[in-house]
Amino acid sequence: MNPTAPIPLSDLVPNVVPTADAALAQRLQHRLDRKTKPLGALGRLETLALQLGLIQGSEAPALREPQLLVFAGDHGLAARGVSAYPQDVTWQMVENMLAGGAAVSVLARQHGLALAVVDAGVAHEFAPRPGLVIRKVAPGTRDAASEPAMTAAQCAQALLAGRELVRERPGNALLLGEMGIANTSSASLLMARLTGLPIAQCTGRGTGLDDAGVARKTAVLDEALRLHAQATAPLDALAALGGFEIAMMAGAVLQAAHERRVVVVDGFITSAAVLVAQALAPAVRDYCVWSHRSGESGHARLLEALGGVPLLELGLRLGEGSGAALAWPLVDSAARLLEEMASFESAGVSDREG
Repeated sequence: MNPTAPIPLSDLVPNVVPTADAALAQRLQHRLDRKTKPLGALGRLETLALQLGLIQGSEAPALREPQLLVFAGDHGLAARGVSAYPQDVTWQMVENMLAGGAAVSVLARQHGLALAVVDAGVAHEFAPRPGLVIRKVAPGTRDAASEPAMTAAQCAQALLAGRELVRERPGNALLLGEMGIANTSSASLLMARLTGLPIAQCTGRGTGLDDAGVARKTAVLDEALRLHAQATAPLDALAALGGFEIAMMAGAVLQAAHERRVVVVDGFITSAAVLVAQALAPAVRDYCVWSHRSGESGHARLLEALGGVPLLELGLRLGEGSGAALAWPLVDSAARLLEEMASFESAGVSDREG
């Protein structure tokens, strides 16, 4: 085998089967309708319970050993001043997560989520320790405004690493998180390229840029899009414009959907990773639960493009998987209500008249 030959798409992208099953959906809906409540009284939780049943192919879906993976990577675009924070914040926040002091660390402890932080491509050498998974492709991507962010081989390596990380973990639910200074820029680029929306509609304040900073960021991203105008296929766009953590998340999403795991999506950057995964395997969308609508300005449009309806709207724009962790109790509740809530028959409660 030629080690420099490109990896066939079929080796990178697993088969993802749509969850559609009309007969099962009808049985699930009947179970929901016979619970001790007025029809539809649990609102979005009922829709969510039905989705969980279809994902697991069961009238009694149960969630076990949820895995929260936070993918971290640095970006060459950071040198262009597209973030309000210096690049060193990436590795410093990884250390904070591992020490238990980040928001996602607190939420993972609170909700019993197995948290692991993945070094997908941070410009720092970490000492090995529990909770850290090192899958570093390189110490950060290159500047996408002057050259491709990564090579095709690096992109494939990141995708396959994301798939492997899911394969080696237990459970049937994956929660996504990320950390990386300038990764809202990569997410905006991928959104613009894969949806066809103007870059100005995809670009927000990120870590807190002022109006002048947003204008500068948008100009840099427009330059990157023009430079890579030919990178229109999903993997080409990911290599030219993406980040190692985004590529690794896309691989994780593909593998999770292949294994029929529930995928709880966080905010803007994780949604961009799902956008890539969905472009490669459209049925991915069936497995995604959209935790929240971010305060990042492009996220609402990205959710619309993905057909995603978020569970929460709290104005979050932190990343880290914080929104996914906050939404997790709702996801778990939907499954438990379907399984444990009594029916009119079992509880001896009178049904409505007529």
